[in-house]
Amino acid sequence: MSATLASHGRSTIPPNMDSPSPPPDRDRNRLPTLNEVLQRRTMAPVDLFSFYIYMRDQQRSVDYLDFWLDVTQHMSLCRHYVRELRRSVLVETPELEKGSKRSSTILDQFGDPNNPAGPSNGKEDEMSRDQHLSAFLRQEAINHSPHSSVGSGHSGVRGSGERGPNGERMPRASFMSNGLEGHTTDSNSPGHTVARADLRVSAEKILYTYLLPNAEREIILPQGMVNDIITAIEEDLRDDPEVFDAAKDYTFQAMERDAFPGFLRSKALGNLVPPSIKARLVLGLLGMFGGFWAGFACIFLDKPKHIRSWLILPFTIGVYCLASQQYSIDPILALLGFSEYTFMNFARIKEPYVRRLLNKRASMVLACTVLIGVAIIILFIFVPGKAL
Repeated sequence: MSATLASHGRSTIPPNMDSPSPPPDRDRNRLPTLNEVLQRRTMAPVDLFSFYIYMRDQQRSVDYLDFWLDVTQHMSLCRHYVRELRRSVLVETPELEKGSKRSSTILDQFGDPNNPAGPSNGKEDEMSRDQHLSAFLRQEAINHSPHSSVGSGHSGVRGSGERGPNGERMPRASFMSNGLEGHTTDSNSPGHTVARADLRVSAEKILYTYLLPNAEREIILPQGMVNDIITAIEEDLRDDPEVFDAAKDYTFQAMERDAFPGFLRSKALGNLVPPSIKARLVLGLLGMFGGFWAGFACIFLDKPKHIRSWLILPFTIGVYCLASQQYSIDPILALLGFSEYTFMNFARIKEPYVRRLLNKRASMVLACTVLIGVAIIILFIFVPGKAL
């Protein structure tokens, strides 16, 4: 499936329309799952931000992650719309709270759906809730509810193609915070409402950005799956989340199988990115070359031991850098609690289990480095000299 996760550009992460994500699980005594990463229940270096950077810079498949996040954003937008619709019904017909609640009961079940992550069929209760949501939106569209255009035309959807000054799509700041950016949580705030037309715009945006042939960021999905989505949106005029369920699950499984294992190896067993690994390889080879050249020169020129002691410097640098390259971990940085997410940019290691794992691995690499370095240094310092 690695061919499926081909690169089609770089992008940004959509904001979350739901309430804040659940707090990270600090007692987890294992590596996280992809579902937990996408739910924002993990911390650096195995959080969603790090996974996004990995998909963008190393896997070159960020469009698949962006598609999954945009579909999740669309689901959140639909839930937000239904909550606003329920509020408008209760405000305009307050007798529903005192008398029959048949209409509002239909909306109540969608009042707090805050767990959009993971495959759509991951939990039976969530799947049932999502199916009810999609069914309600389809029926509401047929009935042309008078409340379907409540509020202003704010869509709550940010474009996923914003670029930085250098033309590269950058992760959104919404990575680090959830919720509607720049809006209050007051249900009476006009800017906080979502119109039914916004759902249509959101669904079409996903279709035109990722699924149509020759789209700007086209992703590779089974053709039958793509045709079903095109038919549902363009012919059946659907915009409910169920339209994208099959594609969302397919993308999730592809990332889980092809990208996530490499992400865990990169972040839970190491703390360096490929450019740093290559730089350490070059520096290590130069250090070893310099050490061997100076060492043999000292032997054949019969230099005294206090001069040969300077060989400690090149051999230490060479062995340390080559060990770091071999195991993709900088032991000193790991023991200090830092992990590299882009070249020469570091973040604190906050995930407890990953911190312990990296500390053990760093200690092992550092011990091997010291052992090999000391052996080479002793050999070149104490071997008898012979002037030529």
